[in-house]
Amino acid sequence: MHSSNPVFSRNDGFNGRSSSVQTDPSQWTIDTNAQPGYAPPAGAASDRMTVDSVVEKTAITLGVLTVAAAVTWFLLGDVTATQENLQRAQMFAFGGAIIGFGLAMVNSFKKVISPALVLAYAAAEGVLVGAFSKVIASWIGDASIVFQAVLGTFVAFAGTLAAYKFFNIQVTDKFRKVVVIAGMSIVGVLLLNMVLSLTGVLESGGLRGFNALGLVVSIGLVILGTFFLILDFDFVERGVEAGLPARESWRAAFGLTVTLIWIYLEMLRILAILRGD
Repeated sequence: MHSSNPVFSRNDGFNGRSSSVQTDPSQWTIDTNAQPGYAPPAGAASDRMTVDSVVEKTAITLGVLTVAAAVTWFLLGDVTATQENLQRAQMFAFGGAIIGFGLAMVNSFKKVISPALVLAYAAAEGVLVGAFSKVIASWIGDASIVFQAVLGTFVAFAGTLAAYKFFNIQVTDKFRKVVVIAGMSIVGVLLLNMVLSLTGVLESGGLRGFNALGLVVSIGLVILGTFFLILDFDFVERGVEAGLPARESWRAAFGLTVTLIWIYLEMLRILAILRGD
C-alpha cells in the first residue's frame, strides 16, 4: 500500500517497506497482504490507528492552531492605527509562515512522527493565520470576513468528504502522482513569485496580488486543496484498514491541518478580492 502524498511518504508501514510486526508497539508495521485469520500480538488492537483517534488528534491540533490565532489576533490590536502596527502584523504573519514551513518540511520527511512537532507546527501556523486574518479584516473593515472564510473552509471540507464517501471515489496511483506533482510545482512557482515580488521584479504581488489574476490563482488553489483533502481521506481510510500504529493518527492530523490551513487562507484571499476596492 503506497501513498505518494509527501506528508505521508515517510510512513514505512503504509508504503509497504516492511511486513513484520515487532513486539515494540512503536515499531509496528502492518502486513497488508496478510491472509485471513492473521492475528496480531496481544495488545496490538488497542494501539491501532482508528477514525476516532484521527478525529481526536486533528481536534487537538486545530485547537492549538485556533488558540494561537486568537492570541495573535488580540495581541496585534488595531493594525490600521499606525504604519508601525501594520508592519508588526506583517512580520508576525511572515515569521509564522517561515517557521511553519520549516516545521512542515521536518514533519513531512520525519520517519517517526512527533506529536510535539505537529503541535509546534500548528502554533506557528496559528500565528500566521491570526496575523494574516487581522490584516485582511482591517483592510476590508469587517471582521466577519474571517467567519465567512472559516465557513467556506468547512463547506469545502464537508463537501469533499461527502463526495469521497457517497460517490466512493477511488484514489489511484496516477491520481496521487498528478496531485502531488501539481502541489509541488505550485509551491515552487509561488516561492519564486514571492522572491520576485519582494525584490521588486514583479509589481502588485504578481500571481498573489489582490486583483483578477490573484482571484483566478486562489480559486485554482482551493480546487487543488480539495484534491489534497481526498488524498488525506484516502490515507486515513487505508491506514485504518492496514492497522497502522496509533501514532500515525498524528500524521493524518498533520496532513489534514496543512490542507485546511491552505484552503482557509485561499478562501480569505478570495473574499478579500471580491469585497475589496
